[in-house]
Amino acid sequence: MSKSSTAVPLTDKDRRKQISIRGLPVLENVASVKKTFNRHLHFTIVKDRNVATNRDYYLSTAYTVRDHLVGRWIRTQQHYYETDPKRVYYLSLEYYMGRSLSNMMINLGIESELDEALYELGLSIEELEDFEEDAGLGNGGLGRLAACFLDSMATLGLAGYGYGLRYEFGIFQQTIKDGFQCEEPDDWLRYGNPWEIPRPEYQIPVNLYGRVVEQDGKPKWVDTKVIMAMPYDTPVPGYNNNVVNTLRLWSAKAAQKFNFQFFNDGDYLNAVSDQSLAENVTRVLYPNDNYMQGKELRLKQEYFLVAATLSDIIRRYKHSKFGVTASTRDDFSTFPDKVAIQMNDTHPALTVAELMRLLIDVEGLSWDRAWDITKRSCAYTNHTLMPEAVERWSVGLLQHVLPRHLQIIYDINLRHLQEVAARYPGDHGRLQALSIVEEGGDKRINMAYLAIIGSHAVNGVAQIHSELLKTTLFKSFYELSPEKFQNKTNGITPRRWLVLSNPNLSDAIAEKVGENWITNLGELKTLREFADNEMFLRDIQRVKQENKQRLAEWLLKTHNQKINPLSLYDMQVKRIHEYKRQLLNVLHIITLYNRIKANPNGKYVPRTVMIGGKAAPGYHMAKKIIKLVNSVGKIINNDPVVGDRLKVVYLENYRVTMAEQIIPAADLSEQISLAGMEASGTSNMKFMLNGALTICTLDGANVEMAEEVGNDNIFIFGMTVEEVEKRRQAGYRARDFYEKIPELKQALDQINSGYFSPENPELFHDVVNSLLCEHGDHYMLLADYESYIQCQGRVDELFKDPLAWTKKSLLNIAASGKFSSDRTIAEYARDIWSVQPAHQPLPNPHEGRPGTKNEGEETHGSSASLQDSAKKNEQ
Repeated sequence: MSKSSTAVPLTDKDRRKQISIRGLPVLENVASVKKTFNRHLHFTIVKDRNVATNRDYYLSTAYTVRDHLVGRWIRTQQHYYETDPKRVYYLSLEYYMGRSLSNMMINLGIESELDEALYELGLSIEELEDFEEDAGLGNGGLGRLAACFLDSMATLGLAGYGYGLRYEFGIFQQTIKDGFQCEEPDDWLRYGNPWEIPRPEYQIPVNLYGRVVEQDGKPKWVDTKVIMAMPYDTPVPGYNNNVVNTLRLWSAKAAQKFNFQFFNDGDYLNAVSDQSLAENVTRVLYPNDNYMQGKELRLKQEYFLVAATLSDIIRRYKHSKFGVTASTRDDFSTFPDKVAIQMNDTHPALTVAELMRLLIDVEGLSWDRAWDITKRSCAYTNHTLMPEAVERWSVGLLQHVLPRHLQIIYDINLRHLQEVAARYPGDHGRLQALSIVEEGGDKRINMAYLAIIGSHAVNGVAQIHSELLKTTLFKSFYELSPEKFQNKTNGITPRRWLVLSNPNLSDAIAEKVGENWITNLGELKTLREFADNEMFLRDIQRVKQENKQRLAEWLLKTHNQKINPLSLYDMQVKRIHEYKRQLLNVLHIITLYNRIKANPNGKYVPRTVMIGGKAAPGYHMAKKIIKLVNSVGKIINNDPVVGDRLKVVYLENYRVTMAEQIIPAADLSEQISLAGMEASGTSNMKFMLNGALTICTLDGANVEMAEEVGNDNIFIFGMTVEEVEKRRQAGYRARDFYEKIPELKQALDQINSGYFSPENPELFHDVVNSLLCEHGDHYMLLADYESYIQCQGRVDELFKDPLAWTKKSLLNIAASGKFSSDRTIAEYARDIWSVQPAHQPLPNPHEGRPGTKNEGEETHGSSASLQDSAKKNEQ
């Protein structure tokens, strides 16, 4: 077949990554891939090569890869049906999946064949990948963690299911106009989604509003409005083990699409209004602004996820094979032995009330039995230490939207407080502290407290975070039930964050220590043996420099910004929030700028500072910080005195795909939140795994990173949690630091005077005022400034010695084994879900390989048993 005129053939450099981990392509497999690709172009896309676009080629490629998943996917579900393992259900309102094509190919082990097949067809895999939209169904770390966890559950062979919402519009697209963030809708589904399979046969009705009446001495929820939950399934393949789990996302559909009476009367808008109102529930992902109170749509989203998911879980529990001849399993006594429900943060906390409603009102269980089953089945992960970020719903809103659930929550609270009163007689303060219902002007329900009471396990996501939960946010609950509280330090999947995003580093590592680290990241520790091997250090150095050069070319092409590839790449990429202290980074940038201006002939380590992330649309101060970064960058980048010794880049529309491009090129990772604020962080782990050094406070998972790599190989600055608390107790006054430190005063005065915003000198007054006013600088930037600047000086000194820097870089890679999500999920499995990882891969699927003559046909095994399984195929 002739080569496409729009395609760019692969260079030798591009194709070098096929060697080592990806292996050499098998010619027979390449031929079958080409056949499948052409079949999809013809029969699925319905085009030929004369009129097909690169987007069509991408879709044909995606369908080709999906074909390789299908047999494994069906076989995995049949296996779960036959063996009836305990199933793990992960409930999350966010899944930040990013792109799927490369990840699917790597986990299936077909990347080199596909690469070669497309090359022979005159196409470039890298070019086609750019046509895939990021599935941005998350705001940041919480959603990306959920995605990593799904990958690890499949790789560990756990019967895991992700449940979430199929938002029509994901996290907004960020554009920077005149330095300000502007938001545009993320219409990620406009070209379709080749990975999802709609399952209309499993639609579930979800009830809202209505009222509760007494019927035969029992409460009954009546006069409700019904919305249908339509499931869309996405495959989640494990790494090289033939396991394919499922992510099921619910989409809201109207129970009645069209009202003919309205239509006939000429009222066309009302004829479809029910559909519009119903489908609003999954229309858009809420930006994370930490202030969710009073938002009825958000409450409906949370309940919609919980109600649809629990009905689906109970349906699957009832119809799974369990060793008896009855068609359904109606005895719920074994439910906690077969079902583990993990609530990812407080968003799915209504799980507790909804499971109680289903067990009591629908299944007819007694309160005590239902409560025992609910507690033994549910577990709760907390992701924040900030009290204002804990969800609280007003009683009035719950009464309006979910009247039966409010009754159940009151009953749960009553019984809970009776137990507390029996244990601590006369202690009214403790009763108040432990109540789900917060009394006051606007009576509210604390959803985190509901989740804790209704769960058998509660965990934080880093050692320091879990300890702080026990001593601050949930202190009273820890004293009441210490056995519930655990730590599960977060992790990242090495498949996406090293094998996929940094193939040359993966190959360099594999040449030294083999490939077992891909599923057992702890094996990277053997790299320490090469810390003094200069030849290997030079290899690591070369890979980093190639990544930096590639990023420099990409920035020039996409941002029209020229940077020095030999400079120190200093990166801070995460949601823009005051507690993450991007503003402290800006103060350092200004300080460096002032030093160069004061002594233009001095020797300076060239530095390119890259900051990226999105601010919640309603978060005024975060958006002002973005403008400040861009304004400072505009002045510095155009100052001829500075030249390429200092550059500032704002990475517009930071997302998973961009992270995969930039993280491998980073020299320095900025993790500079105020100690005690960040629950864990996961970008810190991604940078560490890719050989960046970290400058950080002792916050979140940074503490454990320092323990793993040693304090000599990480740059630590700033106050500890204890010192922060001590300073706060003593009465923190930020202005003291402003008056005492000349460089700090100069930087703040420049911001305040309009030096960086000459067109509007008052533009940043509120930023400076937030730091210097009475009781200002809540996140204590000024108290940590001096320590931060001195620590950055140590960074510069080390960077002058490339070999010493690379040695520390290698030691960081070697120490990152703990931070694999495989380790995290194995701990959840052992300590919370009581399930065993399956290290044996599943057998290859029954049907022939796509593209072969017996494609899709059974090649071995009993057709009768397959048909029997198919009848009961439990999706």
